[in-house]
Amino acid sequence: MEEKRIKTINMLTLAFGIAFMPPVWAVLAPFIGVDTGAVALICAGLFVANGNRRQDTFKISLGFLLGDLWALTAVWIMEILPWNPNVELYLTLFILGGIAVIVGETLAKVIYTPAWLCGWAIGLTIMGPVKVDRIGTLPVQIGIAMLVGVIYVGVGVDAFQKMMVRRLMR
Repeated sequence: MEEKRIKTINMLTLAFGIAFMPPVWAVLAPFIGVDTGAVALICAGLFVANGNRRQDTFKISLGFLLGDLWALTAVWIMEILPWNPNVELYLTLFILGGIAVIVGETLAKVIYTPAWLCGWAIGLTIMGPVKVDRIGTLPVQIGIAMLVGVIYVGVGVDAFQKMMVRRLMR
């Protein structure tokens, strides 16, 4: 019975943390000029998938920011190349993807490669259809949302849940 009670407390405190904290970001993001707020949820998901390992917060954050930069670089490269768009896409993804894995795994103590690749995919999804001269502050908005996802939603919800569990288990 005790195991079921612990499982229920963990589930309900996590549900409350998720119900409470991310919507605060969703409401506040537009007020600080961030229109890509949902990115935070994706990034928090990767943090959780990595086991809520707070010691990896910097590595994951750096990986996401590198992915954001990588996406901007890919969009710029594909815009200036004069070839068939499918050839440009393939070569850009092939070369930048290979470089990201080699650099990320070589510097695995400071870069979480899955976050780099995920951040790159997020950035390409948002910036890919936009001409470089129209991208404006999108990379900055995406980067802010990524950091909010890892730090506020990922670490924050985890800390909030653990605090609630401690109080309820007394």
